[in-house]
Amino acid sequence: MKKVIIQGSSRSNGHTNQVAKLIQKELECDLIDLKNYQIGQFDYDFKNRQDDFLPLIRKITDYDLIMFLTPVYWYSMSGLMKIFFDRITDCLKIEKETGYRLRGKYMTAISCGSEKKATEGFFVPFELSAQYLGMLYLGDLHTWIEKDKPDQEVIHSVQRFIQQLTNAIKNAQV
Repeated sequence: MKKVIIQGSSRSNGHTNQVAKLIQKELECDLIDLKNYQIGQFDYDFKNRQDDFLPLIRKITDYDLIMFLTPVYWYSMSGLMKIFFDRITDCLKIEKETGYRLRGKYMTAISCGSEKKATEGFFVPFELSAQYLGMLYLGDLHTWIEKDKPDQEVIHSVQRFIQQLTNAIKNAQV
């Protein structure tokens, strides 16, 4: 099973990336950093077809498990992640074959903030997007970094989450 983390942070090597590295340590997976791509905002006239979104989303559809990892910015996902999700509309309008390839894929969402508690409703857009796209939403995880590195509680919560993902995927495949 091919797995990928889609990181949507304004800092490639910030706190969110520390969580990505924890996940990669526990689960063999690739990492795609949205900061490394030029992705324009959604445009009803689709004038931004030449940016990096379409080639990137085609690449992402080759993965079986897609994990969206975003910092918490003003109580919601980062702007980079929001633009990426908005652009999935391209896969419903002008790139339908790519959109169909998302069906049946596994999706999860992970946040990284400065508070131990997740913002109420934070993961709703991820869950509803998975549902709309015909993806199997396997849940979500909120993480936090207080003193420039994950503490043991965060490390253990990541490990438990990875185990839950692994079990959910095994059960879904039976």
